[in-house]
Amino acid sequence: MSQRLAELRRLVRSGRALVAIPIAWIVAVSVIDVLAPPDIHLGPLLVAAPAITPLFGGPWTVGLVAALTVVAQTIIGLLRDSDGMLSANHEAQIIGLILVGASLVVFCVLRERRAKELAQVRYVSETAQRVVLPPLPKQLGPLHVASLYLAAEAEARIGGDLYAAARTTSGTRLMVGDVRGKGMTAVNDAALLLGAFRVAAHRQASLGDLVAYLDRSVCWDLIEPGETSCYGETFVTATILDILDRDGRVEMVACGHPPPVVLRDGRPTTMDAPHPAPPLGLGELVHPRYHVDSFQFEPGDLLLLYTDGVTEARDSTGTFYPLTERITGWTESDPDAFLVRFRRDLMHHVGGHLNDDAAMIVVERPATRRA
Repeated sequence: MSQRLAELRRLVRSGRALVAIPIAWIVAVSVIDVLAPPDIHLGPLLVAAPAITPLFGGPWTVGLVAALTVVAQTIIGLLRDSDGMLSANHEAQIIGLILVGASLVVFCVLRERRAKELAQVRYVSETAQRVVLPPLPKQLGPLHVASLYLAAEAEARIGGDLYAAARTTSGTRLMVGDVRGKGMTAVNDAALLLGAFRVAAHRQASLGDLVAYLDRSVCWDLIEPGETSCYGETFVTATILDILDRDGRVEMVACGHPPPVVLRDGRPTTMDAPHPAPPLGLGELVHPRYHVDSFQFEPGDLLLLYTDGVTEARDSTGTFYPLTERITGWTESDPDAFLVRFRRDLMHHVGGHLNDDAAMIVVERPATRRA
């Protein structure tokens, strides 16, 4: 908040300083016009002063500059007409300046109203993101964690990608997923699944039981009134993991989601699931048996969880972002530092604009306990 206030004050100060430009223009045009030969008329150039003021000023500033141009044009007309009366030409120029100035003031009023509405939308979307998808804690038991969410729509700030974490008696449970579809429907579906995970992560004894519960929740929580079945209509790809505290093992159930990556000494390894499960919400169609796979996650490693918005991000030639290739050789051991570099690299690859939401979680199992 303090940074935003400082930025606002800086903009106000710079806007006030820039007002000198149109005022200097008015003075210069007026003096030259009065001193110029009778057949030279520079008064129409005065319109440039209010025309450039909206670049840095609001309605009141634009109105002031427009009024000064009208006064200047009136003085020019009175000084240049020998009988002390305004000619029809000068009257037409004055009327034109009044109309232009009034139009610019109206434009600035509408622009500021739009800016306030946009600021309110941003505030609401940021609040919704904090409620539905808050950043993960920096510390989860012995693990150090960092999370990142990049929305494809700059003003939306939140979409159908999701992640959540919960502590259990034996370790940390993590979920990362991607809801089918886009827009507010996807946000609603993500919120419902996150709620189901937060309720059940502490209660379900095994990872398989938890995934089965989430699979049922995806359909029954999202079914429309009057419907008897919605299987196949809504589904969520997800990876759910148990990161055990006492050894270097991670248990995983992969439900149609991109596999985790373990980065060890700058060398990434993709942890493909030998027994993948269907996306959540399709269980009643295929009646899966949820196999719990496992892999090693040793002290000093980084564990990367992500959504397909990362690996399917395209550059200008249509090439997908090669995650494991790009992060090979990265030596950042701190999750936050890793995400800073990752975000910069991903946005450089796509040219600054994502076509789909993207989320990533970076987990570090420290080699030694930090002070």
